[in-house]
Amino acid sequence: MASRTFMLLGQVIPCVKQTASKIRVRRMELDTNLNMYFKKDEFYFVHDPSKKCKTGDIVLIRELPQKLTRLITHSIEEIVYPLGDVTDPITGKKVTVGKYREDIEETNRLFGKSSGAFDYEKAPPRGRLEGSQDFSHQETYIKYHEDGKDQPFAV
Repeated sequence: MASRTFMLLGQVIPCVKQTASKIRVRRMELDTNLNMYFKKDEFYFVHDPSKKCKTGDIVLIRELPQKLTRLITHSIEEIVYPLGDVTDPITGKKVTVGKYREDIEETNRLFGKSSGAFDYEKAPPRGRLEGSQDFSHQETYIKYHEDGKDQPFAV
């Protein structure tokens, strides 16, 4: 029972291709013997020459009318949720752990803000720590063997 879908929602994973990103689309597949659903991952290579999406982002992809290469069959439509700031998909509000940020701010206003509390309004956007603590922008490569050397960007 195969069906083709026009648009898919997936997560960006590390990729060694220069002008493409690798997207994992997770679907639930029914096992008729157990009458239970199990996760099934499908991987797509997506045309992304500007590398606008980073590892961990949730993106919406669209099937290309004609394949660019044997592997690249889709293109990025939009970045739905960048990695880092969690947004509730129904309300569109920002979430921290299990509470809306608005509720946390209201509680802080009523009872006083702690001196060590994190301020989300003053926090810089994602990408500030590139090169020092965030290495998701580094070029990845395939690790073919264990040679005892540290290979931090290997896939």
